[in-house]
Amino acid sequence: MRFATGPALTYLPSPSQGVWHLGAIPIRAYALCIIVGIIVAIVWSERRLVARGGQRGFITDVAVWAVPFGLVGGRLYHVCTDWWRYFGAGKNPIAALEIWDGGLGIPGAIFLGGVGAWIACRRRGVRLPFVADAIAPTLAVAQAIGRLGNYFNQELYGGPTTLPWGLEIFQRVNQTTGLPDDLNGVAINHVPIAIVHPTFLYEMVWDVIVAIIVVLVDRRLRLGHGRALALYVAAYAFGRFFIELMRSDEATHIFGVRVNVWMMTLLFIGGTLYFFLARGRGPREDPTTFRGFVSPVDTAEMASTEAPGEATEATAGAAESSAAESSAAGPGTAESGTAAEPAAETAEPGAAGESAAGSEVVAERDSADSKESAKPATSTVAAESLEAPSAESETAKVSAAPADTASAETETTAPETTAPETDA
Repeated sequence: MRFATGPALTYLPSPSQGVWHLGAIPIRAYALCIIVGIIVAIVWSERRLVARGGQRGFITDVAVWAVPFGLVGGRLYHVCTDWWRYFGAGKNPIAALEIWDGGLGIPGAIFLGGVGAWIACRRRGVRLPFVADAIAPTLAVAQAIGRLGNYFNQELYGGPTTLPWGLEIFQRVNQTTGLPDDLNGVAINHVPIAIVHPTFLYEMVWDVIVAIIVVLVDRRLRLGHGRALALYVAAYAFGRFFIELMRSDEATHIFGVRVNVWMMTLLFIGGTLYFFLARGRGPREDPTTFRGFVSPVDTAEMASTEAPGEATEATAGAAESSAAESSAAGPGTAESGTAAEPAAETAEPGAAGESAAGSEVVAERDSADSKESAKPATSTVAAESLEAPSAESETAKVSAAPADTASAETETTAPETTAPETDA
């Protein structure tokens, strides 16, 4: 790397080119810087979130949503504020999609990236401000790394300067077309055509300072509820306000002032107000209250703790059910059995006594008419019907009354047959 010298001064040279080719594949320094910045932000954010009590791996899940949204938001902001670059007579609207050529607006990237992060947090049951506070300083570092891409693209610089850190601007030419091309061309020589303020370098240094400020204040005050993110926004906007005034590249103006100057003013006011007003929300959030931070280990422990109780309840329920069935079926069966056996015992003597009485009646009334002789038959039928209950317990219950009658008759005849046995 060669440093140009002037009268007792040494300047910073620009790279000769910002694009290299691996066969037919272009390798762009700007894209590499963006990718490295994103990776650094994810890794550092992960460590910060875990240190604050969050779940490991959660930031990666958030990045899946936040990074694409942020890239789209950054490009949309750039196209909306610099629309004249892509639309109008002689312009190419398709170039608005060529993000690799540079042109990402940080305000749009933060806003739409925040929308993506909100979606990811909502899906997992985690509050966005808690995650935003962990990410805040890493965004500043990612921006600082991304600003190196502007250096390779030889863009976003300021006016002329004679300061020793002035940046040399070389004439680049596209080797295919032979036309001037600062993004895709190669320097035709190392003779500077201008010495300018490296405003991208100023912003890069300021981004690192902002990251340090956020980390130190967060460590001292234990910021929560999005206050660390608000501090980052306010601090970044404060420095960018003055850096933007130094830039000399073309930009959209509102009332003679660059559009980003107005935007930084609004961001500084909004970030400052939120930082102080959010103090009333109390101490930093407790991550254990977030549904998304319940780890699988905790869930397994909770399940194992609840399982014995559930098993006990199931066993108790089965015991109660078994007892209910026993009380419903057991007593009835025992009662039927005990009722059936006496019925059978009483029915047999009753039937014998009644049969003997019937024989005497038939002998004495042998000459009587058929109506009188039918009565013993009726008694015999009744006696036979008394034998049936001994076969089935349920029939014994139904025929309890006839059994009682037979028992009464048995008791009247029993003394005559059992008395001699007792005397003996």
